[in-house]
Amino acid sequence: MTIAATALPVSGHKERIIQQESTIRQERPLQQDGTTQQDGTVKYASVGPLELEAGGFLPDVVLAYETWGQLNADASNAVLIQHALTGSTHVARGISDEEGWWEQLVGPGATIDTDRWFVVSVNIVGGCYGSTGPSSAAPDGRPWGSRFPLVTLRDSTEAEARLADQLGIAAWHAVVGGSMGGARALEWAVTYPERVRQCAVVSVGAYSTAEQIAFAQAQTLAIRQDADFNGGDYYGGQAPEAGLALARRIAHITYRSALELDVRFGRNAQGREAPLEAAVLGERGRYQVESYLDHQGTKLVHRFDANSYIAITEALMSHDVSRGRGTLREALSRATAEFFIAAVDTDRLYFPAQSQELAEALPGDVPVHVIEAPIGHDGFLTEIGQLGGQLRRAFFA
Repeated sequence: MTIAATALPVSGHKERIIQQESTIRQERPLQQDGTTQQDGTVKYASVGPLELEAGGFLPDVVLAYETWGQLNADASNAVLIQHALTGSTHVARGISDEEGWWEQLVGPGATIDTDRWFVVSVNIVGGCYGSTGPSSAAPDGRPWGSRFPLVTLRDSTEAEARLADQLGIAAWHAVVGGSMGGARALEWAVTYPERVRQCAVVSVGAYSTAEQIAFAQAQTLAIRQDADFNGGDYYGGQAPEAGLALARRIAHITYRSALELDVRFGRNAQGREAPLEAAVLGERGRYQVESYLDHQGTKLVHRFDANSYIAITEALMSHDVSRGRGTLREALSRATAEFFIAAVDTDRLYFPAQSQELAEALPGDVPVHVIEAPIGHDGFLTEIGQLGGQLRRAFFA
């Protein structure tokens, strides 16, 4: 069953999520070629029950997704774009003209030209942008909350494969993603090698390292230790906003380079606040960089669910394309896709060396393309246009 809806803003509050789900209505059904006339708006598809890698079970998984362009007669022009950790399905503008997060790469006339390619983006299982997640209703009608099971990237890939079946897509021309989206793209290429012709993995390695797991654990613990978390069952009450905002602060430090923070903020005070002029610790003013992190935390609280942050972060912690598949080379030998690997030169979350390790373990001679961006990891978003020509020649000529 596939249903369509108009996208609504999402926050960490169950009331807003319930409002969103109540707007879902059956309209504009899929055409025989798998497309609709709602480019860039959220649609929903039920993909059935899902037995999970870690032993859990979801009785009915709904995936939220967006599409752009038209699927051709033989379904050979389909491209899957995978979002990063707190990203949404809104990759590019649609009928609403709301800006997407990869406008430099996707759209009419862009590298991935939506006048030619049929682009799909799916909200990961566990998310809060429409797919089944902790804030969704369990079979008893209450939000899953603390009962939501552990979902891995392989689990979400299986769910997405069922959506591809519904859309009539036997194989993707390309699967493309950055950061966690790149990990998802890689998992697709190894789990379903016959369904991925080309795969672009940007700013992520073949697995989450111990350091990356450590950063992630600090973030999830910040949420779990919030007094309002209530073990994950906070829906209907006060959401753990302070914990979620702190998690975002920790994460954002890893998303930006030391140089970028120094150049932008240095040791400057925020406005008229005086960090070194306070009789007691609790009254001191902030440095500019502290104000910046406060802003980033507040922004996320207004659009994201804390339990989903934990669920998706745990999924990223599970990332290891070789798990249960032998050595890394043995695991990657399953893939038959042509690969495009890229890294941000100043990335201190997913170091370029990890992209190099991935490329060297792949069959054949796979180069690592470099995004030059003083900003750090987030360069995979802000400077993705640097790869436009290279990606076009490799996959979309």
